[in-house]
Amino acid sequence: MSASFFGTDGIRGQTSLDDIDEEEAIYRITEERTLTPAFMRVLGEALSHASDSQPGSSTRVVVGWDARPHNEALVAALTLGLRLTGSTVIHIGQCATPSLHAAVLAFDAQMGCMITASHNPVSDSGIKVFDARGYKSTRAFEQDVSRTLSALSQEDREVDQVDRDMLAAPDEEHHGWAVRAHQDWLAERWTWFEHHFGGFGESLARGRFAQPFILDSAGGFAASWLAQFLSARGILSIEVSDSAPALNDGCGAGDFSPTGTWTREEARNARHALLNALPEGRPGQWVGAALDGDGDRCLLIEATETGYRVVDGDGFAARLMEAGRTSGPWTFAASIESDVALSGFVQSMHAGNSVIETAVGDRWLSFALREGDDGQFESQSMPTLLGIEDSGHVVMPAPHPRGNGGWSLVGDGAATLCAMLLSADRTSSHRFERGWKQRVSIQDSHRERWHRDADIFKHLSTRLCEAFASLGFEAIERHIDGEDNLLLIHGASGDGVVSFGVRNSGTQAKTSLSLRLSPGIEPAPFARLLEETKTTLAASLQ
Repeated sequence: MSASFFGTDGIRGQTSLDDIDEEEAIYRITEERTLTPAFMRVLGEALSHASDSQPGSSTRVVVGWDARPHNEALVAALTLGLRLTGSTVIHIGQCATPSLHAAVLAFDAQMGCMITASHNPVSDSGIKVFDARGYKSTRAFEQDVSRTLSALSQEDREVDQVDRDMLAAPDEEHHGWAVRAHQDWLAERWTWFEHHFGGFGESLARGRFAQPFILDSAGGFAASWLAQFLSARGILSIEVSDSAPALNDGCGAGDFSPTGTWTREEARNARHALLNALPEGRPGQWVGAALDGDGDRCLLIEATETGYRVVDGDGFAARLMEAGRTSGPWTFAASIESDVALSGFVQSMHAGNSVIETAVGDRWLSFALREGDDGQFESQSMPTLLGIEDSGHVVMPAPHPRGNGGWSLVGDGAATLCAMLLSADRTSSHRFERGWKQRVSIQDSHRERWHRDADIFKHLSTRLCEAFASLGFEAIERHIDGEDNLLLIHGASGDGVVSFGVRNSGTQAKTSLSLRLSPGIEPAPFARLLEETKTTLAASLQ
């Protein structure tokens, strides 16, 4: 099998604890998007084999997980597979994805495995894999693992029950490490953020945080401590998900659109505890925030004249770039679904700022920003690097957990929130001139039908280029590393820039269409083109 089992961000699927063989397990994940212990065991073996060729100082593998009900069985199966093939396995217990990144560095491990499905429903789980430097796995590594996994599943490798029970347990356990370490790490980053983005003394004086700040951590790792962390630093915070019936139940960071708005009545009647609890607030006041279950993304909620609106990753970019303009120039990375790079805002903050456009997924933001073979930064101060996705993933430098003077890159929802709150006094406006964007999806898409060699792909490429030309825009098809089956058409005219993208979701059975316009372009004709394209594509993919 040449195809990779990995999607945009690891492997995800609905979980089942059925006792099946490995061939059936591969069929289930490939054809039914179902993740089983049998698959996790052979995946553990494949990861160990593939890691033999990867640079690193040890064969230690750190494993952490979130609070999904089947994760205990999946972790045991993965541990069995890893230890069968010689890896030393360290469990750090329940944690956030950025905690796992820190643990890889702190324990000097060769690999890290985070068992999570991020913002997906609690019925799903999955795995995110990190290398020895704390970066998410490369496509080449994932393809190698997938080939090895498929080959291993054809072999007869029976293990008796006594050995299974013994090898399913880790070599080391450090439960509770993640809570202590993540808070200490965040406290250190808070100090650096104060330097780069400012404090909030004036904001407190003006009453910007006079009302309790409402926090929704999706019932995840941060639900037990983040509100107290912020309250201890002068921002009285109330966590609303600590009694949620399940992880990600009504998860705002997963459910909210980056352009979402609500009237006050709509918020009161919504199924999200965060929206129900929001204070009325003054226009422009930040009243709440939502993290996803594995803690790597964040969205802010801002009060408006009539209700509330989402401040997404693009809004974060504008505020952080403005607050940190005296620390510039900055190197800025943004995914193809972000519109801030089209606005010219980044360059307007500092003449030396540079912008890199990347594939969707925070791994690509990190890859674009990293330097050298090891991706580590030696600096006496925080490097001026920032990566943004409008979904709320924000990649920033983090000090090495072992205090060796180095810096890594990580997306951490709690750290993003801290940086934003500290930036409040240095941002002069609540909005930047961001243009216009719209995203629509074809649900229950047969994603295998959308690829670069498909007739529908070629047809839409020609149709979009012709439509752009008819509207006065010179169009080209662009290619982005990491998005092999992305159709991305950019158009330019004297009025500005248009970008139209079509891509398969890497985590769900849907195909997404994204339209971005720079400021000043009339959206109506492009909005009609978006709907026309969706109709055409749905006829082929549903």
